[in-house]
Amino acid sequence: MERRVRWQGPCRLRLSVGALTPWTLQPGEDVASVEHETDRRFLGLKCLVGNTPLLAIDFSYRGEQRVLYAKAEHINMTGSIKDRMALYILQRGYAEGALQPGDLIVEVTSGNTGISVAAIGRAMGHPVTIFMPDWMSEERINLIRSLGATVNLVSTEDGGFLGSISRAEELAASSDRAFLPRQFSNEDNIEAHAKTTGPEIWWQLRFRDLLPDAFVAGVGTGGTIMGAGRFLRDRRSSVKLHPVEPSNSPTLSTGHRVGNHRIQGISDEFVPPIVDLDSLDAVIGVDDGDAILMAQKLAARLGLGVGISSGANFLAALQIQNDLGGDAVVVTVFPDDNKKYLSTDLLRDEPVKPGYLSPDAELLGFRGFKRVCHTCCDPAECLEGLPPDIVAAEEALPPCPRRIGAGNT
Repeated sequence: MERRVRWQGPCRLRLSVGALTPWTLQPGEDVASVEHETDRRFLGLKCLVGNTPLLAIDFSYRGEQRVLYAKAEHINMTGSIKDRMALYILQRGYAEGALQPGDLIVEVTSGNTGISVAAIGRAMGHPVTIFMPDWMSEERINLIRSLGATVNLVSTEDGGFLGSISRAEELAASSDRAFLPRQFSNEDNIEAHAKTTGPEIWWQLRFRDLLPDAFVAGVGTGGTIMGAGRFLRDRRSSVKLHPVEPSNSPTLSTGHRVGNHRIQGISDEFVPPIVDLDSLDAVIGVDDGDAILMAQKLAARLGLGVGISSGANFLAALQIQNDLGGDAVVVTVFPDDNKKYLSTDLLRDEPVKPGYLSPDAELLGFRGFKRVCHTCCDPAECLEGLPPDIVAAEEALPPCPRRIGAGNT
């Protein structure tokens, strides 16, 4: 029988995810009804994750007019780039049968991933337990709790981040049905950005006849730099890929925890297993005080309420642009919003120290590049341009009207 789908408006199309494995059914349920509900929930969530604007930030640096590019990841569903990875890993879990309805989801986080996993996990009907170091901001802890997840805080004496990982593994092992996303070692973390963040950056630039010269990103798990970087380098082999770390706590450079820093979400005591430093270019260090000042500027001057790591990424991108030349196309990400840091030094006066770059960066404004056809016309997400009648599932999508005459095929 010919399977047909009906256009129901953007993000409302119901498609069967054939890769899903059979469920443990509840009395009165059948496989089709459960699969349909799962499809419906995932499609709804996908509307809130990814395809973020690429911001072209105009500024002057020591009198020279410059532009840097940054993905506005702070406008994702829960306010961070981690929504991409959490959604993708949970979808893969369903598709592979490792995650089934009602399973407990257990994850370790410095904050953002825990928030993302809690939100998406609860939206899919799962109990969620999060382990995290106890020195993270109160906003992060309370946000996770507000989403209905259980939070277990681990002190420095009990192992901090590494202790959180051990406790999460122990809980999962003692549970009948538990799913561990394992963000630090899960290759699907990389794949999430290779399939979404990287292509979005590439086509948002290409649509405007631009090519990336470098991509820089802070390393928490490393999924962003490894995944988006892989896609960009596959398209243009000369692209420089620079991981970012706090100069106050250079974990990537030393291979272990050293010092302390205030850029929550990166440099989490160890080099994540999915990070291949040999495949990347030089690590860029940014002082946490300089990052705070830059994040404060982005908010106060441009209205971009972003977190401290966004300030760090901007300054790292500036360093690379200084090396490559003022007209180099350097791209980064603004990983999260500032609402998770209202109790931190982000809202306090930060002294300027010698060597800081932020005082010399005068922000002038920004332009936003929206999604483009190449990442927009996904039949499982957005069918803009599809006639409002029944279309056979195997029929090729018609050309998106936005692409007609654009010369970008």
